[in-house]
Amino acid sequence: MTSLTGDTDVFTADVSSAKSRASVMFMSTRHDDLPGAYGPAERDTILSELDRLADEGWTLTLRKVFDSEAPNAPCALATGFAHGHDVAGVFEAPDPEAALRGTIRLEKAGWARIFRTEWLIGIKEFAPVMGKGSLTDHDWAFLALWEWNDQWCEASEAARTEYDLECDIAFKGDLALGVNIAGRHRMDWSHGWHHLGAWEIDGPDTADAAIRGHEAVADFKFTTSRHIVGRIAPIETLIAPRQF
Repeated sequence: MTSLTGDTDVFTADVSSAKSRASVMFMSTRHDDLPGAYGPAERDTILSELDRLADEGWTLTLRKVFDSEAPNAPCALATGFAHGHDVAGVFEAPDPEAALRGTIRLEKAGWARIFRTEWLIGIKEFAPVMGKGSLTDHDWAFLALWEWNDQWCEASEAARTEYDLECDIAFKGDLALGVNIAGRHRMDWSHGWHHLGAWEIDGPDTADAAIRGHEAVADFKFTTSRHIVGRIAPIETLIAPRQF
């Protein structure tokens, strides 16, 4: 699958593997409101299934996208303080077929008993980009979904190229703020959203400062976006059974 746009100063095509890796984004809301609906057995089954996915080549933590030596311990974002869902995250699977099968396996393992989940599967387009201080103080994450609007569809190729260069100014500002950007993921083959971006950040204030930079270069004149911010936590903690 080709990229929707070409390389820029900041982003280049991901050529780390011969086969395009898939992204698996999820937004999950707890619904284990009754005793007996979800317990330690289901939690342990989910964790075992995640171990098997790791053995099959899945990347289960954003940290490992930037540091291949980092442990592949499953992590996600605690988002309930700011969003209608409780947990969000992004995994990487070896390919789209493995991604789809993996989501089904997780649901059957018990994920469906604890969460009502929106799964979004995409294809990795651009390689990760490291920000300033890339390997320290990144306990938070920021996820951005966006779609091109009618104005982008009607714009000339020259206007789109000029727009990409303007956005590069903002992305360079993000990197200067210490943001690590996990490349870009193409989602439009299966969703209304065109792209997903996943960032490691040191806190919500950094996300706010970064988005102000994107507003300054009129990034959003051609897009509609959905933004999610959360603190990174082990999935083992995020799927702990309730205490009734």
